[in-house]
Amino acid sequence: MYLYNSATHKKEEFQTHTPGRVEMYTCGPTVYHFAHIGNLRSYIMEDVLEKFLRYSGYDVNRVMNITDVGHLTSDADEGEDKMLKGAKRENKTVMDIAKFYTDAFFADCAKLNIKTPDVVEPATNCIDNYINIVSRLVETERAYVAGGNVYFDTSKLDRYYVFNDHNEEDLAVGVREGVEEDTNKRNKNDFVLWFTKSKFEDQALKWDSPWGVGYPGWHIECTGISLKHNGEYLDLHCGGVDNAFPHHTNEIAQSEAFLGHPWCKQWFHVAHLNTNDGKMSKSKGEFLTVSLLEEKGYDPIAYRWFCLQSHYRKALVFTWENLDNAVAAFNKLVARIATLKEEGEVEQEIFDQYKAKFLQQMGNDLNTSMGVTAIFDVLKAQTTDATKLALIADFDKVLSLNLIEKAAAKRAELSAQQTAKTESGYTVTGEGDPAIDALVMARYEAKRAKNFAEADRIRDELKAQGIEIVDTKDGATWKRA
Repeated sequence: MYLYNSATHKKEEFQTHTPGRVEMYTCGPTVYHFAHIGNLRSYIMEDVLEKFLRYSGYDVNRVMNITDVGHLTSDADEGEDKMLKGAKRENKTVMDIAKFYTDAFFADCAKLNIKTPDVVEPATNCIDNYINIVSRLVETERAYVAGGNVYFDTSKLDRYYVFNDHNEEDLAVGVREGVEEDTNKRNKNDFVLWFTKSKFEDQALKWDSPWGVGYPGWHIECTGISLKHNGEYLDLHCGGVDNAFPHHTNEIAQSEAFLGHPWCKQWFHVAHLNTNDGKMSKSKGEFLTVSLLEEKGYDPIAYRWFCLQSHYRKALVFTWENLDNAVAAFNKLVARIATLKEEGEVEQEIFDQYKAKFLQQMGNDLNTSMGVTAIFDVLKAQTTDATKLALIADFDKVLSLNLIEKAAAKRAELSAQQTAKTESGYTVTGEGDPAIDALVMARYEAKRAKNFAEADRIRDELKAQGIEIVDTKDGATWKRA
């Protein structure tokens, strides 16, 4: 298996510290509001990666944090405590907000077939872990206390920028959004490990520490939670590309300074989901959530399908038209699978051949678009329907599109339509395939209702399956071309 490593800027053979075992960490949500579908693109791709690792034979321990400490949009410690902002907005306590939006996040994940990680740890559970890490960094002079806060000293590093070739001048105050001058810092790249003095005094959650009552900085949470549950050697760290700098950059700095050895082998970053107006955000435009998709009549799994058609390292543009096109393609795929019958034996040699190809395609930097193509290749294969169904079910352990279940439901729906419509006196004769009979019936009903667009769509769907229709006085006949 080969993955692009954001830390080395190249595709590499995936390796782990312990053979056959993957210690995997994924940055979780800040639970002050609903996740938008841009956030969820990252979780979908991380889910596919985890499932593909398991499919490939690895034992995976996946850990995720829940940021329920209040927090900032950046190291600048500016703006509002996000958790307190949510609490004020909804007239609830901070911890009520955390629980509500944590539950909402995992409900959205369930609708998208995103597996819950093996370990989910709220940041507020690990305060002692953070204090222990920060204390050692201070003792070893990798951190210093200034103005009541504890800062990591980046001047002690041999290399700070890992994921980007940032010019130091680009981070000058006022150049990059979110950077404010902090006169306590010795170096402008230094970052806060522990706050006791904040630019906003209404921080909701605070704890005792050797440096006074305060709360952890933005980055120390993930280091503390990963060290607690993944151990000292991390194999795979995932997140959105917007977290690469400064969040993941600072995680590496503090973790390796604390441990005294290299920390994480592989970094996996998912590109943005954009709208036509730019990066998706909770603060501008229509707030695109899973619930909104459902309100507009979309199956959340269709959004997962939409994401899988694009490579995780490429920015994906969301429009309703693009989603509609994806839905049409997905429905067409399900209808095609619905025509398969559980007939014949599974031809093991062919099964193994197509599975090996799927492993190779998906193992090339998690190429989900080729993984989807593998399903269409199976449908065109010269083999039994039983083999095709077995392969589709096998691939769907990774893709998680509910293909077999949706095809069964489609088959039952078409069968029911056929039973109802034969009573109208319209007859269909063909080659004994109820699913095709039902589609021909549905075309007839659409024409009778003067819904010619739907009739043409069904005709095109049948044509794509190689079905020729001949209309007769009392009905229609069909055959495979």
